[in-house]
Amino acid sequence: MSGANISTFCDHACHLGEGPMAHPGLARVFWFDILEKRMFERSFDGGATRIRDLPLMASAAAVIDDRRLALATETGLHAYDLETGTLSLLHEIEADNPRTRSNDTRVHPSGAMWFGTMGKKAEAGEGSLWWVFRGEVKRIFSNISIINSIAFTEDGTAAWFTDTMERVIRRVPTNPANGLPVGDPEVFYAFGNEPGGPDGSVADRDGCLWNARWGGGCIDVYSPDGHRIASHILPVKQPTCPAFFGAVPERMVVTSAWQGMDNETRAIDPQAGTTFCLDLPVRGRFDPPIALA
Repeated sequence: MSGANISTFCDHACHLGEGPMAHPGLARVFWFDILEKRMFERSFDGGATRIRDLPLMASAAAVIDDRRLALATETGLHAYDLETGTLSLLHEIEADNPRTRSNDTRVHPSGAMWFGTMGKKAEAGEGSLWWVFRGEVKRIFSNISIINSIAFTEDGTAAWFTDTMERVIRRVPTNPANGLPVGDPEVFYAFGNEPGGPDGSVADRDGCLWNARWGGGCIDVYSPDGHRIASHILPVKQPTCPAFFGAVPERMVVTSAWQGMDNETRAIDPQAGTTFCLDLPVRGRFDPPIALA
């Protein structure tokens, strides 16, 4: 059941919309169409959407400062200059493997980024989860098929993530000072025979996890102890990722995709790929800037 007021944030139909993030300093939302190599941006208050063409696949971004974003791409982490549109390599990540690309990422409260990769054709076990912090890069989990649902508690003591193919969201304790795992992942929520599976997530200030259910057409909300406490139904079957935004982060933007749909399926799901706004009571929060040095 949904208590949210749902509206269209951008009606451009993304092939694979992903990676929404809010830049509070610029009061803008950024998101991506991974397969079409595009980055979108729009003001918190609305107005025209700007579409930027990129030279390679990118899936997510983090704030560096008011001029630059850190883009997760198919060859690694790049700084993107918003004024000039130029990319500068920060760290190569699987750049020597043309079969993989970036997917889900998020910045831990310490400033560390968890950077997820996957096979471009979602090959089993091709992906990994990497930790990037102050010039260091380390693989922290491997043998992942489709990495998603990366999110962190506000105090930095725990993280969530999923391999969408396994249909289980996991939670793992983390070091609040640097975002590294300090224990083994445990099952947070298992989907069983429910329709769809876990895609991108974001965590609010109350410790609840908001997860886009790919194939299930909704945003599910989970309590800190792993119980589903709400579901907000969307007018598309394949939502991909949520993010909080607004002058204070009390609104939510959600990307979606028409990837894998034939013409008949798209006719049944005509808003597939649309980016939505959810107005609902929520205590959201912004991700911190990435710590590069």
